[in-house]
Amino acid sequence: MDNQENTSEENKELNFENRIDLSKLKTAVSQIKAELSKIIIGQEEFMDLLLVALLSDGHVLIEGVPGVAKTITAKLLSKTIKTDFSRIQFTPDLMPSDVLGTSVLNMKTSEFEFKSGPIFSNMVLIDEINRAPAKTQAALFEVMEERQATVDGHTYKMGQPFMVIGTQNPVEQEGTYALPEAQLDRFLFKITVDYPSLKDEIKIIQTHHDRKGKLPQSYIDAVMTEKELLDYKSKVQDIIVEEKVMKYIAEIIHKTRNHPHLFLGASPRASISVLNSSKAYAAINGRDFVIPEDIKKVLFPVLRHRIILTPEREMEGATTDKVIDMIVQSVEIPR
Repeated sequence: MDNQENTSEENKELNFENRIDLSKLKTAVSQIKAELSKIIIGQEEFMDLLLVALLSDGHVLIEGVPGVAKTITAKLLSKTIKTDFSRIQFTPDLMPSDVLGTSVLNMKTSEFEFKSGPIFSNMVLIDEINRAPAKTQAALFEVMEERQATVDGHTYKMGQPFMVIGTQNPVEQEGTYALPEAQLDRFLFKITVDYPSLKDEIKIIQTHHDRKGKLPQSYIDAVMTEKELLDYKSKVQDIIVEEKVMKYIAEIIHKTRNHPHLFLGASPRASISVLNSSKAYAAINGRDFVIPEDIKKVLFPVLRHRIILTPEREMEGATTDKVIDMIVQSVEIPR
Protein backbone atom coordinates (compact mmCIF):
# COMPACT_ATOMS: atom_id res chain seq x y z
CA MET A 1 0.00 0.00 0.00
CA ASP A 2 2.83 2.36 0.92
CA ASN A 3 4.55 1.63 -2.43
CA GLN A 4 1.35 2.57 -4.31
CA GLU A 5 1.09 5.87 -2.43
CA ASN A 6 4.75 6.69 -3.16
CA THR A 7 4.25 5.91 -6.85
CA SER A 8 1.18 8.16 -7.08
CA GLU A 9 3.09 11.00 -5.39
CA GLU A 10 5.97 10.62 -7.89
CA ASN A 11 3.51 10.73 -10.81
CA LYS A 12 2.02 13.96 -9.47
CA GLU A 13 5.47 15.50 -9.39
CA LEU A 14 6.22 14.38 -12.97
CA ASN A 15 2.94 15.73 -14.39
CA PHE A 16 4.07 19.33 -14.17
CA GLU A 17 2.29 22.18 -15.93
CA ASN A 18 4.17 24.82 -17.91
CA ARG A 19 4.24 28.22 -16.27
CA ILE A 20 4.16 29.72 -19.78
CA ASP A 21 1.38 28.68 -22.17
CA LEU A 22 3.23 27.32 -25.21
CA SER A 23 0.37 25.31 -26.73
CA LYS A 24 -0.34 27.77 -29.55
CA LEU A 25 3.36 28.16 -30.34
CA LYS A 26 3.88 24.40 -30.50
CA THR A 27 0.80 24.00 -32.74
CA ALA A 28 2.01 26.75 -35.09
CA VAL A 29 5.46 25.13 -35.35
CA SER A 30 3.85 21.76 -36.14
CA GLN A 31 1.71 23.40 -38.84
CA ILE A 32 4.74 25.07 -40.47
CA LYS A 33 6.68 21.79 -40.43
CA ALA A 34 3.68 20.00 -41.94
CA GLU A 35 3.52 22.55 -44.77
CA LEU A 36 7.27 22.33 -45.45
CA SER A 37 7.14 18.51 -45.38
CA LYS A 38 4.82 18.58 -48.40
CA ILE A 39 7.89 19.46 -50.47
CA ILE A 40 11.00 19.08 -48.27
CA ILE A 41 11.77 15.44 -47.55
CA GLY A 42 14.07 14.11 -44.81
CA GLN A 43 15.42 17.44 -43.52
CA GLU A 44 13.77 17.53 -40.08
CA GLU A 45 16.80 18.94 -38.25
CA PHE A 46 17.26 21.60 -40.95
CA MET A 47 13.62 22.68 -40.55
CA ASP A 48 13.87 22.68 -36.74
CA LEU A 49 16.95 24.92 -36.81
CA LEU A 50 15.31 27.36 -39.25
CA LEU A 51 12.31 27.64 -36.95
CA VAL A 52 14.54 28.08 -33.90
CA ALA A 53 16.39 30.91 -35.68
CA LEU A 54 13.08 32.49 -36.68
CA LEU A 55 11.85 32.48 -33.07
CA SER A 56 15.26 33.64 -31.78
CA ASP A 57 15.26 36.67 -34.11
CA GLY A 58 18.49 35.41 -35.69
CA HIS A 59 19.97 35.12 -39.18
CA VAL A 60 20.99 31.85 -40.82
CA LEU A 61 23.80 30.82 -43.15
CA ILE A 62 23.03 27.62 -45.07
CA GLU A 63 25.89 25.69 -46.67
CA GLY A 64 25.52 22.74 -49.00
CA VAL A 65 26.28 21.51 -52.51
CA PRO A 66 23.94 22.63 -55.32
CA GLY A 67 20.62 20.86 -55.51
CA VAL A 68 20.01 19.93 -51.84
CA ALA A 69 17.03 22.33 -51.44
CA LYS A 70 18.80 25.20 -49.63
CA THR A 71 17.09 27.98 -51.58
CA ILE A 72 13.69 26.34 -51.97
CA THR A 73 13.45 25.58 -48.24
CA ALA A 74 14.10 29.23 -47.40
CA LYS A 75 11.49 30.36 -49.94
CA LEU A 76 8.90 27.89 -48.69
CA LEU A 77 9.50 28.92 -45.06
CA SER A 78 8.67 32.51 -45.97
CA LYS A 79 5.52 31.28 -47.74
CA THR A 80 4.20 29.75 -44.48
CA ILE A 81 4.19 33.20 -42.84
CA LYS A 82 2.06 36.12 -44.01
CA THR A 83 4.95 38.50 -44.40
CA ASP A 84 7.08 40.22 -47.05
CA PHE A 85 9.83 38.27 -48.80
CA SER A 86 12.65 39.31 -51.14
CA ARG A 87 15.51 37.52 -52.82
CA ILE A 88 18.92 38.93 -53.73
CA GLN A 89 21.28 37.04 -56.03
CA PHE A 90 24.81 38.02 -55.01
CA THR A 91 27.26 38.42 -57.88
CA PRO A 92 30.84 39.81 -58.13
CA ASP A 93 29.60 43.09 -59.67
CA LEU A 94 26.90 43.77 -57.06
CA MET A 95 27.20 47.17 -55.37
CA PRO A 96 26.09 48.16 -51.84
CA SER A 97 23.40 50.42 -53.34
CA ASP A 98 21.94 47.38 -55.14
CA VAL A 99 21.27 45.90 -51.71
CA LEU A 100 20.47 48.89 -49.49
CA GLY A 101 18.98 51.29 -52.02
CA THR A 102 19.97 54.77 -53.10
CA SER A 103 18.85 58.42 -53.09
CA VAL A 104 17.26 59.56 -56.35
CA LEU A 105 16.54 63.14 -57.41
CA ASN A 106 12.81 63.85 -57.65
CA MET A 107 12.46 66.22 -60.61
CA LYS A 108 9.11 67.56 -59.35
CA THR A 109 10.32 68.59 -55.90
CA SER A 110 14.02 69.02 -56.77
CA GLU A 111 14.83 66.97 -53.66
CA PHE A 112 16.50 63.62 -53.20
CA GLU A 113 14.25 60.72 -52.20
CA PHE A 114 15.43 57.41 -50.83
CA LYS A 115 14.48 54.38 -52.90
CA SER A 116 14.84 51.36 -50.66
CA GLY A 117 16.64 48.25 -51.89
CA PRO A 118 15.59 44.59 -51.59
CA ILE A 119 17.09 44.28 -48.09
CA PHE A 120 14.06 46.25 -46.83
CA SER A 121 11.82 43.26 -46.38
CA ASN A 122 10.83 40.91 -43.56
CA MET A 123 12.51 37.74 -44.82
CA VAL A 124 15.47 38.21 -47.15
CA LEU A 125 17.06 35.32 -49.03
CA ILE A 126 20.61 36.08 -50.20
CA ASP A 127 21.60 33.39 -52.69
CA GLU A 128 25.31 32.60 -53.11
CA ILE A 129 26.16 35.15 -50.43
CA ASN A 130 29.93 34.58 -50.82
CA ARG A 131 29.97 35.75 -54.47
CA ALA A 132 29.79 39.48 -53.66
CA PRO A 133 32.96 41.53 -52.91
CA ALA A 134 33.95 42.89 -49.50
CA LYS A 135 32.32 46.33 -49.91
CA THR A 136 28.93 44.72 -50.61
CA GLN A 137 29.35 42.30 -47.70
CA ALA A 138 30.17 45.28 -45.45
CA ALA A 139 26.81 46.83 -46.37
CA LEU A 140 25.16 43.98 -44.45
CA PHE A 141 27.04 44.56 -41.19
CA GLU A 142 24.80 47.29 -39.79
CA VAL A 143 21.56 45.91 -41.17
CA MET A 144 22.09 42.41 -39.75
CA GLU A 145 23.17 43.51 -36.27
CA GLU A 146 21.22 46.71 -35.64
CA ARG A 147 18.22 46.16 -37.95
CA GLN A 148 18.82 49.48 -39.65
CA ALA A 149 20.63 50.93 -42.65
CA THR A 150 22.42 54.28 -42.89
CA VAL A 151 22.42 55.81 -46.38
CA ASP A 152 23.62 59.36 -47.15
CA GLY A 153 23.60 60.25 -43.45
CA HIS A 154 20.03 59.09 -42.86
CA THR A 155 19.13 56.00 -40.83
CA TYR A 156 16.26 53.79 -41.96
CA LYS A 157 14.82 51.13 -39.64
CA MET A 158 13.95 47.63 -40.78
CA GLY A 159 10.43 46.32 -40.26
CA GLN A 160 9.64 43.46 -37.88
CA PRO A 161 10.16 40.60 -38.22
CA PHE A 162 13.50 40.76 -40.05
CA MET A 163 15.56 37.70 -40.96
CA VAL A 164 18.42 37.20 -43.42
CA ILE A 165 18.94 33.70 -44.85
CA GLY A 166 22.19 33.32 -46.79
CA THR A 167 23.19 30.31 -48.89
CA GLN A 168 26.62 29.27 -50.11
CA ASN A 169 28.26 26.39 -51.94
CA PRO A 170 31.24 24.81 -50.10
CA VAL A 171 32.69 23.15 -53.20
CA GLU A 172 32.99 25.75 -55.95
CA GLN A 173 35.37 28.50 -54.80
CA GLU A 174 36.18 30.20 -58.11
CA GLY A 175 34.76 33.72 -58.18
CA THR A 176 33.88 33.71 -54.48
CA TYR A 177 35.00 35.81 -51.53
CA ALA A 178 35.40 34.42 -48.02
CA LEU A 179 32.94 36.09 -45.68
CA PRO A 180 34.60 38.36 -43.09
CA GLU A 181 34.68 36.97 -39.55
CA ALA A 182 32.72 40.02 -38.36
CA GLN A 183 29.90 39.12 -40.75
CA LEU A 184 29.95 35.40 -39.95
CA ASP A 185 29.59 36.30 -36.26
CA ARG A 186 26.32 38.05 -37.09
CA PHE A 187 24.73 34.80 -38.25
CA LEU A 188 23.02 32.94 -35.43
CA PHE A 189 23.46 29.57 -37.15
CA LYS A 190 25.53 27.99 -39.86
CA ILE A 191 23.53 24.99 -41.05
CA THR A 192 25.16 22.36 -43.22
CA VAL A 193 22.81 20.46 -45.52
CA ASP A 194 23.91 16.99 -46.61
CA TYR A 195 22.70 14.65 -49.35
CA PRO A 196 19.44 12.78 -48.59
CA SER A 197 19.35 9.08 -47.79
CA LEU A 198 18.34 6.58 -50.50
CA LYS A 199 14.86 6.21 -48.95
CA ASP A 200 14.35 9.98 -48.86
CA GLU A 201 15.65 10.44 -52.40
CA ILE A 202 13.12 7.94 -53.73
CA LYS A 203 10.39 9.92 -51.99
CA ILE A 204 11.77 13.20 -53.41
CA ILE A 205 11.58 11.79 -56.94
CA GLN A 206 8.05 10.47 -56.31
CA THR A 207 6.71 13.79 -54.96
CA HIS A 208 8.28 15.67 -57.88
CA HIS A 209 6.60 13.26 -60.30
CA ASP A 210 3.25 13.67 -58.52
CA ARG A 211 3.40 17.48 -58.79
CA LYS A 212 3.37 17.17 -62.60
CA GLY A 213 5.25 20.41 -63.20
CA LYS A 214 3.41 22.56 -60.64
CA LEU A 215 5.58 24.98 -58.64
CA PRO A 216 6.37 23.83 -55.08
CA GLN A 217 5.17 27.19 -53.71
CA SER A 218 1.64 26.47 -54.92
CA TYR A 219 1.37 23.62 -52.39
CA ILE A 220 2.30 25.76 -49.37
CA ASP A 221 -0.28 27.68 -47.32
CA ALA A 222 0.42 30.51 -44.87
CA VAL A 223 -0.28 29.34 -41.32
CA MET A 224 1.13 32.20 -39.25
CA THR A 225 0.68 35.97 -39.26
CA GLU A 226 3.33 38.59 -38.47
CA LYS A 227 1.55 39.46 -35.21
CA GLU A 228 1.46 35.82 -34.12
CA LEU A 229 5.17 35.44 -34.89
CA LEU A 230 6.04 38.50 -32.81
CA ASP A 231 3.89 37.17 -29.95
CA TYR A 232 5.69 33.79 -30.09
CA LYS A 233 9.08 35.52 -30.09
CA SER A 234 8.03 37.38 -26.95
CA LYS A 235 7.05 34.11 -25.26
CA VAL A 236 10.43 32.59 -26.12
CA GLN A 237 12.15 35.42 -24.25
CA ASP A 238 10.28 34.35 -21.09
CA ILE A 239 11.59 30.75 -21.18
CA ILE A 240 13.22 29.92 -17.84
CA VAL A 241 16.98 29.34 -17.70
CA GLU A 242 18.55 28.31 -14.40
CA GLU A 243 21.85 29.80 -13.27
CA LYS A 244 23.66 26.44 -13.50
CA VAL A 245 22.55 26.12 -17.13
CA MET A 246 23.89 29.60 -17.90
CA LYS A 247 27.18 28.60 -16.26
CA TYR A 248 27.25 25.47 -18.49
CA ILE A 249 26.97 27.68 -21.59
CA ALA A 250 29.70 30.03 -20.35
CA GLU A 251 32.10 27.17 -19.55
CA ILE A 252 31.74 25.68 -23.05
CA ILE A 253 32.30 29.03 -24.77
CA HIS A 254 35.23 29.86 -22.48
CA LYS A 255 36.94 26.57 -23.37
CA THR A 256 36.93 27.51 -27.07
CA ARG A 257 39.21 30.45 -26.24
CA ASN A 258 42.05 28.40 -24.78
CA HIS A 259 41.68 25.10 -26.63
CA PRO A 260 44.98 23.91 -28.19
CA HIS A 261 43.26 22.94 -31.46
CA LEU A 262 41.73 26.39 -32.03
CA PHE A 263 43.33 29.55 -33.39
CA LEU A 264 40.18 31.65 -32.73
CA GLY A 265 37.58 31.02 -30.03
CA ALA A 266 33.97 32.15 -29.77
CA SER A 267 32.92 35.65 -28.69
CA PRO A 268 30.38 36.64 -26.00
CA ARG A 269 27.90 37.04 -28.86
CA ALA A 270 28.18 33.26 -29.26
CA SER A 271 27.18 32.77 -25.61
CA ILE A 272 24.10 34.93 -26.11
CA SER A 273 23.30 33.08 -29.34
CA VAL A 274 23.44 29.72 -27.53
CA LEU A 275 21.20 31.10 -24.78
CA ASN A 276 18.58 32.55 -27.15
CA SER A 277 18.47 29.58 -29.49
CA SER A 278 18.31 27.01 -26.67
CA LYS A 279 15.29 28.88 -25.27
CA ALA A 280 13.60 28.70 -28.68
CA TYR A 281 14.50 25.01 -29.01
CA ALA A 282 12.91 24.31 -25.62
CA ALA A 283 9.80 26.25 -26.66
CA ILE A 284 9.22 24.36 -29.92
CA ASN A 285 9.43 21.16 -27.87
CA GLY A 286 6.73 22.44 -25.52
CA ARG A 287 8.94 23.18 -22.51
CA ASP A 288 9.12 26.49 -20.65
CA PHE A 289 12.62 25.78 -19.32
CA VAL A 290 16.01 24.99 -20.90
CA ILE A 291 17.80 21.68 -20.30
CA PRO A 292 21.41 20.76 -21.24
CA GLU A 293 20.16 18.71 -24.23
CA ASP A 294 18.72 21.90 -25.77
CA ILE A 295 22.14 23.52 -25.51
CA LYS A 296 23.84 20.53 -27.15
CA LYS A 297 21.36 20.67 -30.05
CA VAL A 298 22.16 24.29 -30.90
CA LEU A 299 25.88 24.37 -30.03
CA PHE A 300 27.16 23.01 -33.34
CA PRO A 301 25.29 25.39 -35.69
CA VAL A 302 26.07 28.31 -33.35
CA LEU A 303 29.81 27.64 -33.08
CA ARG A 304 30.97 25.98 -36.30
CA HIS A 305 31.35 29.31 -38.16
CA ARG A 306 32.67 31.26 -35.19
CA ILE A 307 35.77 29.22 -34.33
CA ILE A 308 38.89 28.69 -36.45
CA LEU A 309 41.14 25.63 -36.31
CA THR A 310 44.90 25.97 -35.98
CA PRO A 311 46.71 25.40 -39.31
CA GLU A 312 48.22 22.16 -37.95
CA ARG A 313 44.84 20.65 -37.08
CA GLU A 314 43.35 21.80 -40.37
CA MET A 315 46.14 20.04 -42.29
CA GLU A 316 45.47 16.89 -40.27
CA GLY A 317 41.87 16.90 -41.50
CA ALA A 318 40.21 17.94 -38.25
CA THR A 319 36.88 19.78 -38.38
CA THR A 320 35.29 22.41 -36.17
CA ASP A 321 32.45 19.99 -35.35
CA LYS A 322 34.94 17.45 -33.97
CA VAL A 323 36.55 20.07 -31.74
CA ILE A 324 33.15 21.29 -30.52
CA ASP A 325 32.30 17.68 -29.63
CA MET A 326 35.59 17.36 -27.71
CA ILE A 327 34.80 20.50 -25.74
CA VAL A 328 31.25 19.37 -24.92
CA GLN A 329 32.59 16.03 -23.68
CA SER A 330 35.05 17.82 -21.38
CA VAL A 331 32.48 20.02 -19.62
CA GLU A 332 30.44 18.53 -16.79
CA ILE A 333 26.69 18.49 -17.45
CA PRO A 334 24.67 20.35 -14.77
CA ARG A 335 22.29 18.23 -12.73
